[in-house]
Amino acid sequence: MTPPLPSRVGVLGGGRMGAGIAHAFLINGANVLVVERDAESAQAAHERVEAAVARSIERGAAGDATHEELAARLTVSTNISEFQNSHLVVEAVPEDWDLKVTSLQGIENCLAEDAFLASNTSSLSIDGLANELARPQNFVGLHFFNPVPASTLIEVVVGRKTSPELAAAAPGWVEALGKTAVVVHDAPGFASSRLGVAIALEAMRMVEEGVASAEDIDAAMVLGYKHPTGPLKTTDIVGLDVRLGIAEYLQSTLGERFAPPKILKDKVARGELGRKTGKGFFEWPA
Repeated sequence: MTPPLPSRVGVLGGGRMGAGIAHAFLINGANVLVVERDAESAQAAHERVEAAVARSIERGAAGDATHEELAARLTVSTNISEFQNSHLVVEAVPEDWDLKVTSLQGIENCLAEDAFLASNTSSLSIDGLANELARPQNFVGLHFFNPVPASTLIEVVVGRKTSPELAAAAPGWVEALGKTAVVVHDAPGFASSRLGVAIALEAMRMVEEGVASAEDIDAAMVLGYKHPTGPLKTTDIVGLDVRLGIAEYLQSTLGERFAPPKILKDKVARGELGRKTGKGFFEWPA
């Protein structure tokens, strides 16, 4: 039997990923609190979640819930202390070690002792982050994929100190969200990021060396290997800056085979970050 979702879920960070995570829990029955750093960001987060909810209702993907019912279960705030009543909080801030640690510690200080805390990190060590927490047994990785509403996968990352109770419950939550859980033990890049980045970095080197165009490299993977999206388009969707950060972390932990190529560093330096800036390895019209 699938365990029920926690009835009160918090999300720290209301950007594209955080809003998607909030939306997933919201349309599946949870009361959701999103906390952002300031009023402007909070308003933007509210609009993102509302827009995702509206699209789900149009597609018939929100069950029998009305827009009014879903809106009533969504709260957006700038006050992290409001997490005090949450049963589960998912941290979804940018992929920066110091920011992650500070954010997770801030959340934990607000939570009840039996509440659970998760990180949406795509590559940073769950064990390392857990070592910075007072209750590491209540901490787990929940790596959602972008875009969250369309993705059917969540990577559950179990740390050495994650309690058996939480390790057993987390895949059930994923199932309750209508998605599929892949359970991995903590390792650099987990499974998905490590494999995805390895393919993407090689594709970038091929562009850099003039082996083929970005379009043809992606077409080879889509048509030849049945990938739904090529590695370079996926990089644009994820964000070149995000991919660069992951590559640098994997280089530091797993060695030079993950060294980011010059073309990636140069594009990030020029602000060509992919879909979010309108240009990466491809052009993205507004």
